[in-house]
Amino acid sequence: MLKKLLSALLCALFLLPSALAVDGMDVSVFQGDINFNAARADGIECVYIRSSYGQSGVDETFRQNYSRASAAGLSFGFYHYLEARTPAAARLEAEHFAALLRPLTYDCRPALDFENYRSLDEAQATAVALAFLQRTEELLGERPMIYADTYTASTRLEDALAAYPYWAAEWDVETPDLTGTPWTDWTGWQYTDRGLVSGVNGYVDRDRFTDGVFLAEEEAAFLYTVRPGDTLWALAIRYGTTVDALVRLNHIQNPDLIYVGQVLRIPGQAPEYETYTVRPGDTLWGLSIRYGTTVAELVELNHIQNPDLIYVNQVLRIPVR
Repeated sequence: MLKKLLSALLCALFLLPSALAVDGMDVSVFQGDINFNAARADGIECVYIRSSYGQSGVDETFRQNYSRASAAGLSFGFYHYLEARTPAAARLEAEHFAALLRPLTYDCRPALDFENYRSLDEAQATAVALAFLQRTEELLGERPMIYADTYTASTRLEDALAAYPYWAAEWDVETPDLTGTPWTDWTGWQYTDRGLVSGVNGYVDRDRFTDGVFLAEEEAAFLYTVRPGDTLWALAIRYGTTVDALVRLNHIQNPDLIYVGQVLRIPGQAPEYETYTVRPGDTLWGLSIRYGTTVAELVELNHIQNPDLIYVNQVLRIPVR
């Protein structure tokens, strides 16, 4: 008997990644009318609620599930089912998702449900997923999570997505196989689609989540969009942090590889401006385009009398967006 107990304990330990996992489930209109108090009494600690799909779809039970999960004292978050086939369409879906979440309070990271990838190759699928995740992060100021089964993750998703926590789906296994995926660890694991939970009629998806799923675990940080020529070392110097801190905060696997357009979290409070040393060929108009500002704003911030005249090696203040 003792031998069986020790074996079970060891098995349970191997099921978890580095942080202790909590029991959860994910729900949508397909679960119908849910008694979240009964689910909590049955051991559910965390629930993900489908809020939306496509560019305008809203789950019929979204608001009911939100209010009832909150009243039951559960930790919860929301996920969006992506229908987009292009980055532009994915950004529109992210805007729809963010608009629904912005007035609400929730504990867990916003999540992308990425299943509808057929007909897309690796580069296309990655670009679509990345566009949604980056736009969601820009709008909500929170790093979202991506849900995908391990087959999709290993055959359709590339390393650029490793900056975002992974919610793996792999059923009837002792632990998800992340071989060939961009990730070395999981933040969420959907381990069955045939869970039985008190308060839910029929089967429900069951999950385990690490403490990385909770927004309360986020460090104070601001968002920065990578520009041509940026490196983690240069960003660390510019913003008074370290490469190690940027790697850890952004889940970066290769510190020598960041992407133009990638959204990074930078520790600390966002500065109002950064400095730039004028180079040959620079103009205020060109700098305004490069940094997403206006000539008028640069003139005012730097007390420039003649907008057509700046000097090589002149140090300018550039507003941080």
